[in-house]
Amino acid sequence: MFERFGDLPLHVLVIHLTVVLLPVAALTLIAFAVVPKWRRLLRWPALVLGVGVLVCAYVAKKSGQAFVEAVPTLSKAIQLHEKRGNLLFWYALIFTVIAIAAFLLLAGVKGDKATNSRPLELVTQAAVVVIAVLVIWQTVRTGDAGARAVWEGQLPAK
Repeated sequence: MFERFGDLPLHVLVIHLTVVLLPVAALTLIAFAVVPKWRRLLRWPALVLGVGVLVCAYVAKKSGQAFVEAVPTLSKAIQLHEKRGNLLFWYALIFTVIAIAAFLLLAGVKGDKATNSRPLELVTQAAVVVIAVLVIWQTVRTGDAGARAVWEGQLPAK
């Protein structure tokens, strides 16, 4: 199921979406959490992107595993990429949980704050910023390791 999309490996297609979606979702959630006047506008995009992150990370992980099963000679070259990708999946899971919590606590379905507790709001904002920065950082690290595994030694020297 995760091996191909048409004639192409699914992983090659899905990683491009993932590399764009994860940082966009992270930046959207940060804006949602730290700029109260934008919450009403960003509440639904932040929630949808927050859940979309987990879906993309899961499909990227599964399609990557299927890709290596189809081409076992890659397994040694992509060890670091795979390790970082597994960690990114866990960050994406935590990100999704925090995105849902932030949606419920900071804006709610109707756009009204669900909490009047300033300390809880600050903790939620801090959690959003921390996990969003981690997701962006780990996305870059994972993508870099994958690109190096594929392209190292194939590009002309500067």
